[in-house]
Amino acid sequence: MTVSKAIAVAGLLLATSLGTARADDMLGSYTARISDRDHRASDGYPLSSAAQMVRQDRANYHKFHRRDGDDQGDPWFRTDGSRADLQRMLERGGAMSGATRSAIVNGEPLIEVDVYPDSVRVSILEN
Repeated sequence: MTVSKAIAVAGLLLATSLGTARADDMLGSYTARISDRDHRASDGYPLSSAAQMVRQDRANYHKFHRRDGDDQGDPWFRTDGSRADLQRMLERGGAMSGATRSAIVNGEPLIEVDVYPDSVRVSILEN
C-alpha cells in the first residue's frame, strides 16, 4: 500500500470512528410519568401506541402545561416538529422493549428517556 493510500484509509477510519462516537453520545435524559392524561390526544381521542403516549406527554408538558408531579423538562421536544421526530424515533426498533411498550400502554409508569442525536431509548423506572 502506498503512503498516500495508507493516509487516506487512516483518515477514513478516523472520520468513521468520530462519526460513530458522536452518534452514540447521549445528549441527556429526562423522566416522565405517563399518566392517564397522556393516554389521550389533545382533542380527547384515545391513543393506541406507546410512542404516541410518550409524544403526548411532551405535548402536555411543553404546549399545554399539563404536567404530572414526576415530569421533568427537556430542551429537545418543545415544538410540534420535534415531538413528531420524537415519535418517529420511538417507533424504531431498539427505542423500547416490548415490556416497556406494554407498561406504557397498559399503565402509568415512570419512564426515563435517554436522548441521543438521532435516537432515543426509553426504560421503566417504576411501574
